[in-house]
Amino acid sequence: MAEIASTKVWMNRIVFVALAFVIIVIQLVPLDMRPAIWAAPDVLLVATLVWVARRPAYLPVLVVAALFLMTDLLFQRPPGLWAALVVMLTEWVRKRSNGIRNMPLLLEWGTIAVGIVAITLTNRLVLAIVVTPQPALGLTLIQMISTISVYPLVVLVAHFVFGISRPAPGQLDSRGQRL
Repeated sequence: MAEIASTKVWMNRIVFVALAFVIIVIQLVPLDMRPAIWAAPDVLLVATLVWVARRPAYLPVLVVAALFLMTDLLFQRPPGLWAALVVMLTEWVRKRSNGIRNMPLLLEWGTIAVGIVAITLTNRLVLAIVVTPQPALGLTLIQMISTISVYPLVVLVAHFVFGISRPAPGQLDSRGQRL
């Protein structure tokens, strides 16, 4: 039984990494050569937050750090800044995952939204302090709002497609520990 549970954890980690690579490739493929008037949501960030909020054991911090550092390099952002902010946010969510488990979806969404706003504004502030070129404030705000707004959709996809749901009250893991 313990082997089945640990296999399930590892399989979900592999599924998340594969999903992350698909999301990254989709973002890297140019679909239109005109300048963007709106910014697409950061689906990888939202998927990471859903995984960490609902099943923290499925997504270790090293995987989050490695994936987001890789995206910093691929998307030509300052290396490590966005990755560090996302790691801090995911650890904050991981620490509160037991409380988030008992919240209705609207409160969970609000909690995640506060975190997304905090890291987005922190990122802009740090980039402004070190005088790094950055996108227009309007595009950043549009991306932040669209990222927050797709959270319920990603929760539904994670639940029905990938089976990432909240643990039931009193549910035990493979070692008999409460989730």
